[in-house]
Amino acid sequence: MKVSLIDYGAGNLRSVANALRAIGVEPDITAGPGIPEGTTHLVLPGVGSFGDCMDELSKRGLIEPIRQWVLDGRPYLGICLGYQILFEWSEETPGVAGLGVLPGGVKRFIDQPGLKVPHMGWNSVIPRRAEAGNWRDLGPAPYFYYVHSYFPVPADDSIIAAETEYGADRFAAAVERPNLLACQYHPEKSQEAGLRLIRNFLGV
Repeated sequence: MKVSLIDYGAGNLRSVANALRAIGVEPDITAGPGIPEGTTHLVLPGVGSFGDCMDELSKRGLIEPIRQWVLDGRPYLGICLGYQILFEWSEETPGVAGLGVLPGGVKRFIDQPGLKVPHMGWNSVIPRRAEAGNWRDLGPAPYFYYVHSYFPVPADDSIIAAETEYGADRFAAAVERPNLLACQYHPEKSQEAGLRLIRNFLGV
């Protein structure tokens, strides 16, 4: 196994790298261009804005390699922005295209009295297939840590793997396809539940 961790200059790189090391996996940190030879699993963390992320990936020659990696069905773990950029667009940066490998877009939380945006802190996640696959040994409603103001709205409901409620919004906390797991929360900041999720995805 060779896990390549994408460094685009603004990601939550250190925390994700430390989480991988905590489960016995030493990541290969790469800033491009391209994806290192021999990579078996690709991990894209993310903090910052949708537009800045796409701009940095473009500068580093990573947009097409990442897009093709996902389209080829190779193992990909996307965290926060690494999840959002899989879609076609985001309200955060109008006019900037995402990778477009998943149909749909990214929307901002609805303004509601008393509701804080960004959504920050622990919240339960309801898997659609609890105790199966990536969700093995996590229970029916594991808690994960969030920091975000925007969330994806997949056009294909069948790829939604888990949901979370925040105010009047019930959003896709995670999506899955064969060899793909992408989540809005931060497993690397979510203690044992987060490490278990990463272990399940990597099969370690």
